[in-house]
Amino acid sequence: MSGHSKWAKLKHSKGAIDAKKSSLFTKIGHTITIAAREGGGDSTANFKLRLAIEKSKQANMPKENVQRAIDRGLGKTDEGNIEAATYEVFFPGKIIFIVEALTDNKNRTMGELRKIINNYDGNFAQQGAALWMFDRRGVLRIISTKVGIKLEDFQLQVIDMGAEDIKIEGEELAIYTSPENLEKVKGSIEKIGIEIDYAEIEWFAKSPIAISEQQQKKIDDIFAKLDEIGEINDYYTNIK
Repeated sequence: MSGHSKWAKLKHSKGAIDAKKSSLFTKIGHTITIAAREGGGDSTANFKLRLAIEKSKQANMPKENVQRAIDRGLGKTDEGNIEAATYEVFFPGKIIFIVEALTDNKNRTMGELRKIINNYDGNFAQQGAALWMFDRRGVLRIISTKVGIKLEDFQLQVIDMGAEDIKIEGEELAIYTSPENLEKVKGSIEKIGIEIDYAEIEWFAKSPIAISEQQQKKIDDIFAKLDEIGEINDYYTNIK
């Protein structure tokens, strides 16, 4: 789906999290490491680190794993350096994937990703060939029953806080912001006592496409295989 987030998909299914716990812990640990390396180990002053630690708590990741990931980012361990990489992939039917990886071995990760792509007749795109068809947006998700006030009133408050849009998506409220305003809007909502279930900056397709049921089965298979690779941190598509 457009703006599809692997974490958003997994976090609502305890069974899915339990089945992929090792891979999920690797993904979250790498996110923590990168955040600590870029902004320091103090989560009160480092928004990206704070978001990553919140993910670790939702996944019941042991505290010692979290601290080890922070120490790795601060250069306090002998473990290899984690690097970020973004891959743009085209599949038949004008389907596009943006795949974000955090890895200590880009060649290994690209090799694992290439196997999946080749099995489904896909191709790596040149850098920038697909990204221009996507926008970066901040996303906050709240279970609607947690709001506690009239939805209309909450919508007005959130817009005043700096949000660009708010939508009802099933049992959730999805609040969209500019990437720069995500921290501000998140903090403002928390100040009025509303718990946020998810906060992230994601890629959204400018022109999402519809696909057939047969294509969807193949895409679901690709999703499952990407989830199994610990170094694949997130992925997004142009599918509605």
